[in-house]
Amino acid sequence: MAENSTKIRLDKWLWQARFFKTRSLSAKVISGGHMRVNSQKIAKPAYAVGPGDVLTFPQAKLVRVIRVCAVGVRRGPASEAQQLYEDLSPPKVPEKDIVPSSPRYEGQGRPTKRDRRKLDLKRSDLLD
Repeated sequence: MAENSTKIRLDKWLWQARFFKTRSLSAKVISGGHMRVNSQKIAKPAYAVGPGDVLTFPQAKLVRVIRVCAVGVRRGPASEAQQLYEDLSPPKVPEKDIVPSSPRYEGQGRPTKRDRRKLDLKRSDLLD
């Protein structure tokens, strides 16, 4: 009986730890086959997790790797929820370091109006 008190449903734990806004959203991710617990695919929201388990799942555009540290009693504030897990995900790259790709025209940057006219003439010759 003591072992059951240290385990909780996976969908409920994800909701309590504030990874998903609702329990049904967390259950949808799990039943969609996108969840791994200790590197094993899990497809049932009722799978029991406890301290020490490692969870891998997608959240928005990130893949989160989380170690369960504690089983929550309730869905509390974010400060309380952050004590339930340890984040093992690789650090995010700051967005300012990502250089947006701009369209290139033969290495010269954006084509001028004259260049676009020449392209249009070439295209019309190819169509004929």
